[in-house]
Amino acid sequence: MKVVVFVGGVGGARFLLGLKAALGLSPVGVADGESPHEVVAVVNTGDDVWMHGLRITPDLDTCMYTLGGGIDSERGWGRAGESWTVKEELAKYGADPTWFGLGDRDIATHLVRSRMLRAGYPLSAVVEALCDRWRPGVALLPMTDDRVETHVVIDEPESGERKAVHFQEWWVRHRAELPAHAIVPVGAEEAKPGPGVLEAIASADAVLLAPSNPVVSVGTILSVPGVRAALRETAAGVVGLSPIVGGKPVRGFADACLTAIGVDSTAEAVGRHYGARKSSQDGILDGWLVHEGDAADVPGVTVRSVPLLMSDVDATAAMARAALELAGVTVG
Repeated sequence: MKVVVFVGGVGGARFLLGLKAALGLSPVGVADGESPHEVVAVVNTGDDVWMHGLRITPDLDTCMYTLGGGIDSERGWGRAGESWTVKEELAKYGADPTWFGLGDRDIATHLVRSRMLRAGYPLSAVVEALCDRWRPGVALLPMTDDRVETHVVIDEPESGERKAVHFQEWWVRHRAELPAHAIVPVGAEEAKPGPGVLEAIASADAVLLAPSNPVVSVGTILSVPGVRAALRETAAGVVGLSPIVGGKPVRGFADACLTAIGVDSTAEAVGRHYGARKSSQDGILDGWLVHEGDAADVPGVTVRSVPLLMSDVDATAAMARAALELAGVTVG
């Protein structure tokens, strides 16, 4: 069975861990032998950014480190056992930006990536090379090899001037507290899906939308031309898991992103935002999982309620099994 998952960073990575457990795949950092199951993760790259001359790919790295056993489990991002000597030295030089920290271990990954990109390798080839070390047991596919960076239109706090800033500045520096007038994946219109992305969707037995940010994670992947059409055309069932529980995002500032595009922070509103494959022109969902106690009426979509808190791997595996069942496949 081939399962394709659209993912962002921390939440998407943790969901992939649970999905691997549900499918009986090997533990983190161990290459799977012969298995009847294959997982392909299509990963958001709109958060990617150049910092201090290095190309940073937060969501890809979070998935790679999490599945490879190198993540800082308390923070959910960055390397375990990290140190910050380089960050401290950069601060002493007054090198901007000071609000985005790069750990010493993490910098090694960024150095290798940046060197390969400058040598002409596409991002997908770089990810494959990096994963040869980490052995995530999941095929991590960048949504595109082209440069796409999400920007947010805000009013500058001091001057009041309206301007666009990189998503990372809005998210990390301002913690999404400045109202967003628009969220734009710059470069997406000219981008092409990454190698293997459309083929994976077409050959999938199930496609799952992880409980990642519906605007700047899953939404950015969908902004790449051809991806939404591939979802609408695949023979696989397409099932999403709500990132909204009890009217609040489980993690991060998804509510601020939803407000920016005029969508309420409810499981029903997000499900309607994705839309139904059967009854809407651009819809992509066949099924929608919401947290127990949440109600959602999404026309044309089968809605079920199950526990959706990823409190541990077992709980996340149960979520994944429920999503697969709703997609019409059974885990043997």
